[in-house]
Amino acid sequence: MRNRVLAFVASLALVGCVNVPAPKSAFPNARAAIERMRATASCATGVQAFAKLDHSGERGRIRGDLDLIVSRPARIRMDVSSFGVVLAVLTSDGNQFALSSTQDHQHYEGPASACNIARLTTVPMPGQVLVNLLRGVAPVVEHKPDRASIIWDKRGYYAINIAGDQADETIELTPHPDDVAKPWSEQRVRVREVSVRQQQWILYEATLEEHSAARTAKTRVDSAGIDPDIPPSGGACDAELPRKIHLRVPEQSDDVRLRYSEATWNPPLPDDLFVQGVAPGMKRVHVDCR
Repeated sequence: MRNRVLAFVASLALVGCVNVPAPKSAFPNARAAIERMRATASCATGVQAFAKLDHSGERGRIRGDLDLIVSRPARIRMDVSSFGVVLAVLTSDGNQFALSSTQDHQHYEGPASACNIARLTTVPMPGQVLVNLLRGVAPVVEHKPDRASIIWDKRGYYAINIAGDQADETIELTPHPDDVAKPWSEQRVRVREVSVRQQQWILYEATLEEHSAARTAKTRVDSAGIDPDIPPSGGACDAELPRKIHLRVPEQSDDVRLRYSEATWNPPLPDDLFVQGVAPGMKRVHVDCR
């Protein structure tokens, strides 16, 4: 009987018949919800994760393992491998970008622009936007205070609609299940969906799922005792992190799916982590797309 009830409720949800009541203490405006979203992950300066990557686009489909480290505001390192063989390494320190590809033996370098970062991710977005999404936080487009609104969707989430200066955005937030009865100023929220549009064209969409708490990274210790220990890059943090992230550009059929198998907050950051030199046998190519 219990299984039948659950199946019935699930079927109602699929047809949009479930009416989830808003929290008793609902956000009074969009700004309050955005501030709570940021506060929920305020202890997290960066994340290190090992993930499964499923990447499809104009160049075909790539499945592999991804070792990623990102740190606010826009520092990125992604190592993609398959069966233990490194396929590509992308780094960005927020200013300069580099991508080493063992498949075509090219080392691309140039400014850390959205289109350069898209050479690996296929999703054209600035570094700070990608870093936020990989941390489970929605980027917020520039907008005037009176150009953002919020409603409670009966399917169980807040929908924030922003008419930005250069692009429009929708952010969907769900309250943490343990915080629904708390005052809105104490509620933690989970980012569920992000959509950014420009002149009715979807620039990118992101879906974030399976949120769960992550722990703070440990100090990095040199086993040989030569280099000094490197502590975590931030304080203690036990915020939640989405374990499934889906990035896509519908107009271009570009699609990136990540599933974190391991993840820690505020990893140690060696000085040379977000830069890379030209490896032997690689051809250096300067790229400056806009």
